[in-house]
Amino acid sequence: MDMTQWNVLLVDDEEDFVATLAERLSLRGIRARVALDGEQALARVAENCPNVAVVDVMMPGMRGLEVLRRIRRSNPEVQIILLTGQGTARDGIEGMHEGAFDYMMKPIDIDALIGKIGEAVTAAAQIKGA
Repeated sequence: MDMTQWNVLLVDDEEDFVATLAERLSLRGIRARVALDGEQALARVAENCPNVAVVDVMMPGMRGLEVLRRIRRSNPEVQIILLTGQGTARDGIEGMHEGAFDYMMKPIDIDALIGKIGEAVTAAAQIKGA
């Protein structure tokens, strides 16, 4: 599946960060939608299920691990990449045990993230085709 067919949901409460990230993905032909909190993320998944969700672990209200659990419960084919800060690598590892595809440390390298999203899209397609 080429990048223009990828459907990515970016979930982060840092509005500037997530808007910039969505724009940078868009410039590479990747469709990216944004959610600024966990509730919004769940609504976006229900509206138009993404291949991959990139979810920040540290958000006010519903934290990233809860978003992960709820998406995995309702849409197990969605691959989730967690974003963690310096002090939250443990949450990334916990997320992996709960079904996250992978986790990455902030600040992220856009090319590394795109590579990881590509791997996750491939995994999502294999699950759907199984």
